[in-house]
Amino acid sequence: MAQKSITVLGAGESGTGAAILAQKKGFKVFVSDLSEIKPFYKEQLDKYGIEWEEKHHSEERILASDEIIKSPGIPKEAPIIQKLMAQGTPIISEIEFAGRYTNARMICITGSNGKTTTTSLIYHIFKMAGMNVGLAGNIGSSLALQVAEKDYDWYVIELSSFQLDNMYDFKADIAVLMNITPDHLDRYDHEMQNYVDAKMRVIRNQTGSDAFVYWADDPIITRELKKYGLQATLYPFAEAKREDLAAWTENSDVVFDRPMAFNMELESLSLRGRHNLYNSMAAGISASIAGIKSETIRKALQTFQGVEHRLERVARVNGVDFINDSKATNVNSCWYALQSMPVKCVLILGGKDKGNDYTEIEPLVKEKCVGLVYMGLHNEKLHSFFDPMGLPVADVQSMKDAVDAAYHMAKKGEIVLLSPCCASFDLFQSYEDRGRQFKDCVKQL
Repeated sequence: MAQKSITVLGAGESGTGAAILAQKKGFKVFVSDLSEIKPFYKEQLDKYGIEWEEKHHSEERILASDEIIKSPGIPKEAPIIQKLMAQGTPIISEIEFAGRYTNARMICITGSNGKTTTTSLIYHIFKMAGMNVGLAGNIGSSLALQVAEKDYDWYVIELSSFQLDNMYDFKADIAVLMNITPDHLDRYDHEMQNYVDAKMRVIRNQTGSDAFVYWADDPIITRELKKYGLQATLYPFAEAKREDLAAWTENSDVVFDRPMAFNMELESLSLRGRHNLYNSMAAGISASIAGIKSETIRKALQTFQGVEHRLERVARVNGVDFINDSKATNVNSCWYALQSMPVKCVLILGGKDKGNDYTEIEPLVKEKCVGLVYMGLHNEKLHSFFDPMGLPVADVQSMKDAVDAAYHMAKKGEIVLLSPCCASFDLFQSYEDRGRQFKDCVKQL
């Protein structure tokens, strides 16, 4: 029988991991990336003797492949994807491919906001419990690479809507959906329902032996659930107590009711803010479903250190606090950040707009902000929406200028908050690059 051929499109963390696993499983593997491949990934591909190309696609060869593993950053509108779809070539995600070759149990976390913190929290609890666990998806090493090289019993996986798009037979043993608010609409034909459908794929293929953990007060999730004949056991959580909930708050406690009942003081949670309360609830329920003891869950939720670029305290300079929330790449994320601000702040926002509607943060900007710094190549939309509020504003096209402008606007006792609402790709390589530049510039003040 002829050797089956797989082409991997995109040679980042996801694509390189998929290529290595595919080669180990006996496929004829070719990797193609329209951009330049980073040296680290070239070295990995060369180490395994995997053929690759960069800065172009060898179309004829790609179109002759039996199956395509597509990196999540490549949109379906890309010409090569359109041609592959037209001829019916199967296109899957790295997660879908990796899932074929492991019997490990999967905890899959998605949502417009909170998924990185929740994923990191669950992983922290599992590590503290001494579990044999891997961290994958949007954070950690690629799932495929870990399946190729490790032997874990559990994986805690953060999934973006882009990763969920090309998953078909993969199943989450525990699916966690934090919330659904507008994001990435530029990738979903500016149709909210398309994005919602992508997020709901996290419960795809679940059976009666699986679990679905979700925020019960999200109107979109509660509406969508009625469309699915879900067999999985439901574990909803919310702030106010209701009969159907698995976790809620009561007086000054977080109450976990099932699958194991225990309480802990709200004040003892290491992460502050309402959004982090939800993250902690989702993580606690998930760990409890996995059979981790309540004492371990309690201790882990008290000791977690937080996630870089998510409401990360950077420094205090002459009485002005600087907070890095570069991971706030959508409007709802910025809403949570502003809501948690205890004092007036100068907000740095802007970048590559993904079809944002800023009305959600309008009341909080009026209430909390003393100045705005617009950081991006195209700030017209920000000007037309926020300028009528009459706040001091500054236009900048570098992080140094953004930090300098915000520092001059802020008074002692106030906060400078980087919470951009937008993707980073107009001025920065990634939200991590944006956050690190912010921290470096603050340290130079």
